[in-house]
This record gives sequence, structure tokens and C-alpha cells, in this order.
Amino acid sequence: MKFRLPESEEGLTPDDLRRLTNALIDDVLHMLRHCKDGDVVFIPADPLANDPGAATDEEMAMAWTLGHIIVHMTASSEESAALAAELARGVEYHGRSRSEVPWETVKTVAQCRARLEESRRMRLASLNMWPDDPHLANTYTPREGAPPIGPVARFLSGLRHDDSHLSHLGDVIGQGRVARLQQTFLGRMRLRLDRRPQSGD
Repeated sequence: MKFRLPESEEGLTPDDLRRLTNALIDDVLHMLRHCKDGDVVFIPADPLANDPGAATDEEMAMAWTLGHIIVHMTASSEESAALAAELARGVEYHGRSRSEVPWETVKTVAQCRARLEESRRMRLASLNMWPDDPHLANTYTPREGAPPIGPVARFLSGLRHDDSHLSHLGDVIGQGRVARLQQTFLGRMRLRLDRRPQSGD
């Protein structure tokens, strides 16, 4: 199943959220299939980089590496999954629940894959915490003027956030691949062939 955001949260069940989670993570793993370790730490060109939540002023305008994107995506969805499980159990919202792996420690494709599989396990486990009759009316308002969020919407917001980073991830992977191929003669030839206009025949 290729990941596609549902048009509405209406009627979504924990099983639906499981399928969506697996599809999203499978898609990201598929995007990583040709990556090399050097691609994970490659610093891409990103003139629009702006992270208001950065730990330091220096990092605010820093372009994100592939590894950075992976740990950010997984941390956000894990937070949404954890909060959704609490809401589903009838617990009143009491603040954030975020833990993010330091992006500087993720330097290999194997680490990216392991982080994604760990995140899959954690998110799916959170859905097992939902009671048979979840408290779907247990909501909170994240900010003034925003609609109230219940368990399904809270979980789905993590997947929506993941989805918003897929094109970002694809761009960084593409830039890393080009930079890697440019380091060798055969790679440069391959890039030239890739860029040749396709015949209309």
C-alpha cells in the first residue's frame, strides 16, 4: 500500500491508522533504497532553511541532512502517537511528549533504517494502548482559534507532518546522489546520460 493521506479523519479506526503508518514508513524506506552512507550526512543546498525550533541561532538557517529529516519526522509522529493513546484512554491533555534522537548521531543508511523501524514499532505499539471503546470525544485545543483535536486527529497529524516532509526528503536524497556521482568519471557520465532528452518514439 502506497501512502496517501485520507481526505477526512471521519470513520478512521486504529486498524486504518496502522495501515497508514506502515505505508508511510515503507515509502520512506523505499526512498532510501539507493542511498549510501555519505548521502546521510551530505549538507544540501537549501536557501529557504528556517527552523524556529532550532537549539541554537546557528542551526536556525542550517540545511537539514537526510539523517536530520529522518529523526525529526519520526520524533514528531511518535509524539502524536503517544498523545493520541492518552486521549483515547480518556486522559486529559497535559502537554507535549517529545523525544528526538540527536540528529548529529545519525550518520549511516543503516541507522536511518533502524530509526524508521524503531519508530514503526513504537507507533504501532501506541495503537495497542487504545481501549476497545476509545474516548473519541476527549479533545483539546492546541492553540487559540484552532479546531479541537481528538485521538484520531492527533495520531493523523503525525502522519500528515511526515507527508509534508516527503518532498523535502526526496530533494535532499537527489542532491546527495548527484554530489556523489560527480565525484567519479563514471558517475559524471551516468548523470549526463540521465539528463539526455528522451526520444518521443
